Amino acid sequence: MSSPTTTRPRSVAARAVRLALTAALVAGGVLAGPSGAAQAASPYERGPAPTTAILEASRGPFATASQSVSSLSVTGFGGGVIYYPTSTSEGTFGAIAISPGYTAAWSSISWLGPRIASHGFVVIGIETNTRLDQPDSRGRQLLAALDYLTERSSVRSRIDSSRLAVAGHSMGGGGSLEAASSRPSLQAAVPLAPWNLDKSWSELRVPTLIIGGESDSVAPVSSHSVPFYNSIPASAEKAYLELNGASHFFPQTTNTPTARQMVAWLKRFVDDDTRYEQFLCPGPSGSQIQEYRNTCPSY
Repeated sequence: MSSPTTTRPRSVAARAVRLALTAALVAGGVLAGPSGAAQAASPYERGPAPTTAILEASRGPFATASQSVSSLSVTGFGGGVIYYPTSTSEGTFGAIAISPGYTAAWSSISWLGPRIASHGFVVIGIETNTRLDQPDSRGRQLLAALDYLTERSSVRSRIDSSRLAVAGHSMGGGGSLEAASSRPSLQAAVPLAPWNLDKSWSELRVPTLIIGGESDSVAPVSSHSVPFYNSIPASAEKAYLELNGASHFFPQTTNTPTARQMVAWLKRFVDDDTRYEQFLCPGPSGSQIQEYRNTCPSY
């Protein structure tokens, strides 16, 4: 499989450049401080200024369409469904590949497709080669799906191939860690109730949001999500959200805290849209949240 031909700088280097540039512009009077004038926006910002209501709605501001991808027309993964914004006036979009879990089909978590796409992303929800594929295989399939999406799919002209991400549920979540480890040019990873026998991800450099369920008995957070999070270097940017009382299967029904945080993470790191920083730092709270950790601030 091939890698994207262009990538943006890794998060640590990019932050250093942004900070130096911002300091220079402020010193030169180009950017205003707290007094009121807005700073220059990221060229990848898409959509209106975010609000909690927008993030918690069943759909974001972009109308979307979808198309099926036959397993007969692709190599390296089992086909799936592509969801994409119908607008062509906003420029290109970032893209994310998402894998279901062990023995599961994409339909088990398919609500995530249109939900994320409606915030200005191209999403491919994949079917795996077999329902029994392990995390390392699912990781390779996620990368194969991104390569297909950016190089051969009918929506490739809508995608910025330097702004890509991965996610997945259970073994698919473990697969998203594998993919992020294998391809550090990715801009974000979002493992959901991830399962993986490998507990150490000290080599990972991709900004990673892990979402776990407090009552998960399949991939208990104490032996999966938490060790994964702890092992990722803080310099990579990372966050851990634990949902109060949630089981392993929380991603299989519409889950507002998951969607809200997932979209905010993707907007912040795939689109470099600092308007979403407010939803990451200090982060979510309330009765649905058991715990939240983050390497705040993300710049």
